[in-house]
Amino acid sequence: MGDHKEQPLRVGAAVRRRRRALELTLAVVSARSGLSVPFLSQIENDRARPSTSSLEKVADALRTTAVELLAAADPACSVDVVRGDGSEPLPQPRSRSLVRGHHQMHASEFTGDHDAGREFQYRNDQLMYVADGAVEVEAEGRAYRLGRGDTLYLTGGVRHRWRAAESDTRVIVVAVAEHIEAVRDRPRR
Repeated sequence: MGDHKEQPLRVGAAVRRRRRALELTLAVVSARSGLSVPFLSQIENDRARPSTSSLEKVADALRTTAVELLAAADPACSVDVVRGDGSEPLPQPRSRSLVRGHHQMHASEFTGDHDAGREFQYRNDQLMYVADGAVEVEAEGRAYRLGRGDTLYLTGGVRHRWRAAESDTRVIVVAVAEHIEAVRDRPRR
C-alpha cells in the first residue's frame, strides 16, 4: 500500500511541463505530432492514456523521447507514507529521502554533520528547516546561524554551503525538483 511501483504512471503532467518549458501551444504540438488538440489536452489532463505510438509522436513533437516523458511522469497515487526506520540512536551522519519517486518536490532529512566544504547550487528554490540542533550556512557571501525551528529559503541559483554546528543536528531540506522548469518566469513570445 502506498508503493509507487504498484501504481500506473500519469504522463500528462510530464507532457504539459515539457510543452510549457519549450513555450509551445497545444496547436503547435498537434501540428508537429499529427494528433488532435482535444486529444493532447486529454493526455495532459490525464483523461486519456496515450498508446505507445501516440506517446512517441508527442515526444518527437516535444523534442524528447517517450522514455524521458515516462521517467518524468507522476505516479497515479496521491498519498505515500515514508516511515522512519525507528532505530535508536540514529547513525551519524546520515541522509534519507522523505519523498519517493520522481515528483515536483524533493525532500531530504540530514542527521549529524555534513560536508561543510561542499558548495551547492540548485536550479530551483529550496527551503532548509532545522528540526534539531543548529547549522551554519554560508550563502552569497553571508553567514547565517540557524537554530531549532529556524528556516532558510534559497532561490534557485544561489550558491551555498552548510555544516552542522551541533552533534544532534537534524535538517530537513525541501526543494522544487531539478527536472521542473520552475526558474524565473520568462516573457511569452
